[in-house]
Amino acid sequence: MLIGNLGKDPETRHFEGGGMLVKFPLATSETYTNRAGERVTTTEWHNVVITRKGLADVCDKYLKKGFKIFLEGKIKTRSWTDDSGNTRYATEINGENMTILTSREEAQAMQGRQSSNDQGYTPPQDNSSKPAQSQVNEGFHLDEEDDDLPF
Repeated sequence: MLIGNLGKDPETRHFEGGGMLVKFPLATSETYTNRAGERVTTTEWHNVVITRKGLADVCDKYLKKGFKIFLEGKIKTRSWTDDSGNTRYATEINGENMTILTSREEAQAMQGRQSSNDQGYTPPQDNSSKPAQSQVNEGFHLDEEDDDLPF
């Protein structure tokens, strides 16, 4: 199970028999405070491959770079021999279930920023209808020691 953000738009391949393959990189990040009291963020990149018909269709139609998803799947390692005779390996996540965590509003905002950035212009942010982030999270602080999850 992974929660992360797409590193780029999904690449789709269609096969003669009606099959479909969708690939994309997924970034998962972990933030913690080290012993020196500094906040440290580490990011891992995962190669995701989805072949399940309905799920591949959803990924092809709806996913874009930057979207946050929850993905369930299996780790698979492939090996092959390259042109030089060397054995190569690739570890991938074969996605079986997925939930898109990015809301429509967030997706539209991302798309708007991306298209305006393509033109070299960044529009001002209108936050008048939304409460400030500090107000939303006021009084909420989660440390690893504070959570009551059994794992």
